[in-house]
Amino acid sequence: MEDCIFCNIAHGKVHSWKVYEDEQTYAFLDINPVNEYHTLVIPKKHYEDIFDIPDEEAICIMKTIKVITNLYNSKLVIRNIQILNSSGREAQQDVFHIHFHIIPRYSGDKQNIKWVTHNEWCNRFDELLEKIKQ
Repeated sequence: MEDCIFCNIAHGKVHSWKVYEDEQTYAFLDINPVNEYHTLVIPKKHYEDIFDIPDEEAICIMKTIKVITNLYNSKLVIRNIQILNSSGREAQQDVFHIHFHIIPRYSGDKQNIKWVTHNEWCNRFDELLEKIKQ
């Protein structure tokens, strides 16, 4: 897609700081980093979100994530990492080309994801599972 920033990055039309590339995926440093080595991993083909991407392409992305995390561990001794994906506007996706964040975490980095938990929903687990039985 011509107007997709991540498509343009993956195809070399927009400058990026490449970390890794193979036939299917491209990984680069995020220009809005929350920590050093904050990296984005994308497929080179355009897919909007996790619901749009074919299984084979999703597997390629996960393999690239593993390559990069191994690289960061071996070269930088980074042993604490968050891997994040947001799919859909309500999930706070802001670029509608599927992407995964690899975010190295450090003691005292002042990054904190706070979840509002709902333990009362545990009482409904049987009901919830019934709705998705195959």
